[in-house]
Amino acid sequence: MKIYHTADWHLGKLVQGVAMTEDQAYILRQFIEQIQIEKPDVVIIAGDLYDRSVPPTEAIQLLNKTFKQILIDEKTPIVAIAGNHDSATRLNFGSELMKSSGLHLVGHLEKDIKPVVLEDEFGEVHFYLVPFAEPSTVRILFGDESITTHEAAMAKIIEQIKRNLDETKRNVIVAHAFITKDGMPELNTSDSERKLTIGGTECINAALFDPFCYTALGHLHQAHFVANETIQYSGSPLKYSESEVTHKKGFFIVDLAQDGTVALEKKLFTPKREMRIVKGVLDDILQHAKSDDYVFVKLEDEGYVKGAAELVRTVYPNALHIERTAVFTQIEQQSTTMNRVQMDDSELFELFYSEMTGKELSVETKAIYTEVLQQLLDDEREKQEV
Repeated sequence: MKIYHTADWHLGKLVQGVAMTEDQAYILRQFIEQIQIEKPDVVIIAGDLYDRSVPPTEAIQLLNKTFKQILIDEKTPIVAIAGNHDSATRLNFGSELMKSSGLHLVGHLEKDIKPVVLEDEFGEVHFYLVPFAEPSTVRILFGDESITTHEAAMAKIIEQIKRNLDETKRNVIVAHAFITKDGMPELNTSDSERKLTIGGTECINAALFDPFCYTALGHLHQAHFVANETIQYSGSPLKYSESEVTHKKGFFIVDLAQDGTVALEKKLFTPKREMRIVKGVLDDILQHAKSDDYVFVKLEDEGYVKGAAELVRTVYPNALHIERTAVFTQIEQQSTTMNRVQMDDSELFELFYSEMTGKELSVETKAIYTEVLQQLLDDEREKQEV
């Protein structure tokens, strides 16, 4: 069986206030073209179809159009789940009616998880769909007060699945969660994906998924496997933050053999606009060729540059964020242990000067500042006395 594994579309996403809908539509057209070429047996979308629970109209229209092209035009079934960004209720609405069109979309976790059964020339493949659910939801659903972490919740869910798991069939699970090797805390792969919990209780041991031929995951935005190559994150189809500029975005083509073994191929997308980081002094950046790329600009000028944002956007009109690179000096390093709230005005100015210029404040400049500050304080007292 040929499976397309994708996730984390985040339709309706804003990056630094810029809507990504046009860029998402551009990518999804490539996805449809690949479906037309490869003719997969099923498309998996492992959660976060939308970026927020109440998506904008344009995002809903884009998802509706894309689903119509996959299901009706290409006659390709879809199995999909809600992620932590989605509204489970919104996605669950009409799901029973949509099954007749080949759309198997699960928003709410159910106690009795029955597989979606699809067939190829070798027989049945059972897909178990596990939408994102908080531990409290799983605890109430199963009446088990011991469930307090995401790992305990997933262990309970898989325990329920295993009760009716037919090991003579090829079994695939689709989930949206933070899976790590041995369940140990790890860094997220993207700043654009919100943490599920504080303190590492979101981590789930990859060993729980051993009963399945393939585990199709969503939530982390960088494509990678966990523990072994049968447990995969497809990653998001677009870059959504500065932390993702080095990611290679695409989706997986999963060939599931008769014996349950898998072979994977990564297909990369070509974005409408690249997302990258640009560094340098302003004069050098202004010599760059004009580009529509989404860029995060790191200005390396030592001093303040008036109108820097406007000048940068003459070259990079889609600059998402512009900042000066902080140059830390010995005075900053010495002050890191000191609470800034405890500093007086003179000390704060000295620290500010060093951060902005990368130099220590000279005795002469400090004397001028102290004189001006004292004059302002005197003037303020005079006003209060009047």
